[in-house]
This record gives sequence, structure tokens and C-alpha cells, in this order.
Amino acid sequence: MTIIKSEFSLALNQVATERGISADDVVSSIEQAVIAAYKKECSKEEEEIKVTVNKDTGEARIFKDDKDITPPGFGRIAAQTAKQVILQKIREAEKKTVASHYLSQVGTVLKGRIIRYDGYSASVDIGKAEAILPKEEQMNNYKYQVNGSLIVYLKEISNDKFDNPRIIVSHSHPKLIEELFKREVPEIANGTIEIKKIVREPGERAKIAVTSTQSGVDPVGACVGQKGVRVQTVIDELGGGEKIDIIQWNKDEKLFLIAALSPAKIISVEIDKTGKRAKVTVEEKEAPLAIGKGGINVNLASRLTGFEIDIVQTKSEEPTETVKTPEVTPIEKVTKNKISETVSK
Repeated sequence: MTIIKSEFSLALNQVATERGISADDVVSSIEQAVIAAYKKECSKEEEEIKVTVNKDTGEARIFKDDKDITPPGFGRIAAQTAKQVILQKIREAEKKTVASHYLSQVGTVLKGRIIRYDGYSASVDIGKAEAILPKEEQMNNYKYQVNGSLIVYLKEISNDKFDNPRIIVSHSHPKLIEELFKREVPEIANGTIEIKKIVREPGERAKIAVTSTQSGVDPVGACVGQKGVRVQTVIDELGGGEKIDIIQWNKDEKLFLIAALSPAKIISVEIDKTGKRAKVTVEEKEAPLAIGKGGINVNLASRLTGFEIDIVQTKSEEPTETVKTPEVTPIEKVTKNKISETVSK
């Protein structure tokens, strides 16, 4: 039998060359399709058969135990039955080829465009492929709209239940901020500045701890940039709604805790290293800054430093130590009055 040559040529030549699928993958798809068609139309029992396809003519022959058992006139039935199977196999092979192209880009930042959004997950066009932005990888307070562009982090490539590759991207991963800073801050890209840790409440606030590997380099200043231009560029790439605090990492845990709770001014820090807890004292007026809206500042600082933080408030006018005067009897009062009178005379 002979599969229609135009279909065969399209699959083997155009698809193989234009879409980057190997000719062997296309031929293998056709062979599987012909086997499926034969078993559906001609075979009443399970049998081990083999199909060979001539790459030049597209002619396919069916063999069992090296004997040609191709039914007469089977070519038309095979072509009709196998058409959709062939196309599906070609699409699967194409997806795998495209996925392998992006495999080396896992852990990098890509620019995409939203092509579908159902209120839960979004499909993102990233160039040669379509990626999935799951709900759990989205940012809070961000409006996802069809045709909207966004920067995403290529998190992983995995297979779905049908063994088709899925490219998963993230808009909320801390590494997204890290990669954006690498783009904007040459000192990070060349290793002069090291990012120690990043914590986020995606879409709301993030804290990034940085340190310098060379003396004389201000890691915070370099990341902020002149007039804040570098950090503002990163904020704009994230949609403009996420505040980013850049903090200098310090091996001294107390100093690091004080920096992590910025912009609040800290009076004192007491650390329980065994329980990984910290008691932080602030003036009453500084408490809202230390805690942050909904506790966001203290929670991010806790995640950044690894300490459970307890904020203790104190009034600024309060004396540091109060001495209680003992009560005195009426006789003692009289005696004190007499002594006072004597001294005054």
C-alpha cells in the first residue's frame, strides 16, 4: 500500500525541516499509525506485527514473522484512519523538540505574552512555545489580562498525565528578582556583589540581603543605583506594585536583624540562639514600621534572618528604670519634717 504522497512529503519534509523534528521521528509516527489502523480494521486478535515505511515513496508494508501480510486495498483505509494519529504524533514530537530547546533555559528569565487566562491559570507565549503560569506561581494584586506582556521565571519542564511536556513559568519565585537584578547590576553578574537570600510576598513586598566580595564596594548602593534607578527598573519589570528592601547582610546576627527590620529604628535586640528567637525592642512610634501592614515587615525579616521575632514596644518618655519609694508611717513623716525644719534653721 502507499500512503498519499503529498501527506507523506508534508510530514517528512516540511515538518521535519521547518519545525525542527527529525525525519526518523516522523517515520516512527507513521509506522505506529499504520499499526493502529491495521489492528482496528483488519486484525481480530492481538498479534505481533511490524511496519516498514519507504522514506522515498511513502509506501508502507505490514509484516508478521517476516511475512508480508499487507491486505489488498488497505492503503486507503490506513490513510483515512491514520491521518489524525499521524498529526497528533507529529504535534507530540514537535512539543518535545521545543521543550528540549527550553531545557537549557530553566532557571532564567523570559519575556512572555498572555494568550489565555481563565481566572485561575494563564497560558503564556514565550516565543517558540506555550508555557503555563499556574495560580500558585502568580503574584498577588497583579491583573493578568490577555495580550498583556510580563517577565517570568522559567521554573521547570515536566510531563503531564499524557506524557506531554509542560513548560512551567513563575511570576512569584524569589529567583525572578535575583535574575532581574543580575540584568541591572553588573556587580552581581560579575560576582563582586553576592545575593545571600531573597524573601517575597509576591506583588506586595520583598527583602533582598546582599554582601560585597571586594572591599570598598557598597552592595546596597550598587543595587539601588544612582537616584534609585536600578531597583526601580526591577520594580517596574514586576508591575510596579512590589516594594523591594535592599539590606546589607551581616554575619553578626544582631546587626543583621536590625537591618532586616528597616526602616524601623531598633532600641535593642536579645537573641536566643537555641530557640532561634529574637526579642526586639522599639519605641511605640516605631512599632508600626517594624511590624508592617498586616505583619508583612516582621514576617519577611523573620524569614530572611531565620529567627522568630517578637516586637516589644516601649514609650520614648518612659524611664529605663523605675525605683519604688517605700510607704512611710505618720510618725516617720513627723520626724522627717522636724529634721527638715532643723536643717532649714
